[in-house]
Amino acid sequence: MKIPRILLAAGASGSGKTLITCGLLQALVNRKMKVASFKCGPDYIDPMFHSRVIGTKSRNLDTFFTDGDTTRYLLGRNAADCDTAVMEGVMGFYDGVGGISTRASAYDLADTTDTPVILIVNSRGMSISLAAYIKGFLEYKKNSHIKGVIFNQMSPMLYPRMKKLVEEQLGVEVLGYVPKVEDCVIESRHLGLVLPEEIVDLKERLQKLAGVLEDTLEIDRILALAENAPDLNVPGSLSQKNPAFDFCLPQKLRIGMAKDEAFCFYYEDNFRLLQEMGAELVEFSPVHDAHLPKDLDGILLYGGYPELNGEALERNESMKTEIAQAINSGMPCMAECGGFMYLHEQMEDMDGISRKTCGVIPGKCFRTPKLTRFGYITLTAGQSVFGQKAEEIGEIPAHEFHYFDSENCGNDFHAAKPLSKRGWDCIHSTDSLLAGYPHLYYYGNPGIPRAFLLKCMEYHKTGRI
Repeated sequence: MKIPRILLAAGASGSGKTLITCGLLQALVNRKMKVASFKCGPDYIDPMFHSRVIGTKSRNLDTFFTDGDTTRYLLGRNAADCDTAVMEGVMGFYDGVGGISTRASAYDLADTTDTPVILIVNSRGMSISLAAYIKGFLEYKKNSHIKGVIFNQMSPMLYPRMKKLVEEQLGVEVLGYVPKVEDCVIESRHLGLVLPEEIVDLKERLQKLAGVLEDTLEIDRILALAENAPDLNVPGSLSQKNPAFDFCLPQKLRIGMAKDEAFCFYYEDNFRLLQEMGAELVEFSPVHDAHLPKDLDGILLYGGYPELNGEALERNESMKTEIAQAINSGMPCMAECGGFMYLHEQMEDMDGISRKTCGVIPGKCFRTPKLTRFGYITLTAGQSVFGQKAEEIGEIPAHEFHYFDSENCGNDFHAAKPLSKRGWDCIHSTDSLLAGYPHLYYYGNPGIPRAFLLKCMEYHKTGRI
């Protein structure tokens, strides 16, 4: 399958990957190109910025969650009708699972998809040392996939000399530079970047950045590099990997999905898989709507920033009551991270004020001074998941990333850290509820959405509330 594509990577977090990726995407959109964008790894916010630029949903590609065939399938399917695909790396180029492996790194994604890499090098405070820095990345792996370099925060005066030096000494193409652009910076908060909706002049910033990049990057050469990417070996179906991929309900079911400024962390491919399995996703807002949508067969509460919207969530008594009544009556529900917090009796907000929430799960959520549990995990169910035997479901790849903790995290699953002896019990799992801090990517184990929808069908047949 012919998929023109590149991956923008860097030596470390904070090197300017997201800013430059968004600026390049905007420049390509300005050229009237149809672009697909992807974020490497378990990131929710960067794809939101990509989506604002390209006007369609950005996706995630993660080689911890999915094997090579599934990763290539998702890339091929999501980029099939586009002129080019742009992937943004994660952390440092080789940084992967457990801090001691390249698995699930940007390099691993490039290697899995045979994608040309452009290394973004933060040049602040360096000149000729840049050559040594780049040389290390080129040679650390026999096939690094690095085909080009972009210098970030480099002066126009130094650039021609550094381009000549690096190309002559290392034989890698230098594809431009980005000067310091302070008025285009994207701010951060405790879980990463602020949301696109919070930046009033985001469109203007991105257009300004795109104009800069048109002058300082060799965009035609970048597109040529993408065009020369090898053909992608894309499987036509995933059913051989897991029969659950072929599952489809005999009729559509209405699944309520919380979606607003408090609940905004989700994977677009999760939605698509649920829809292909027969779900009709009905959006609602626990912040703004007084009532749940009518005739629901299940509820999805994903993560986000409930701690920033604690007062509004507490004030919406009717929504809290209806969610509690629905779940207590047996309506199936999946809740993760922020959604899990919202189901507690109480939740501390960012100001340390205790807010009354849904009351489905006894106890309180509270803020901690640092990331409590974060990174990849492998989940194993203790007994069953929505009535399906644990051994039928198998291991579930997941991840956690949160500053808040709970007095009652649950103990129906065990979470194991990869390449580590660390582990802990977590998640509340009943016949109709799956709620805990871990985030799930359904293509990693389609048995989870299948079990959830089967339980929703059972609920539908026995009578909605």
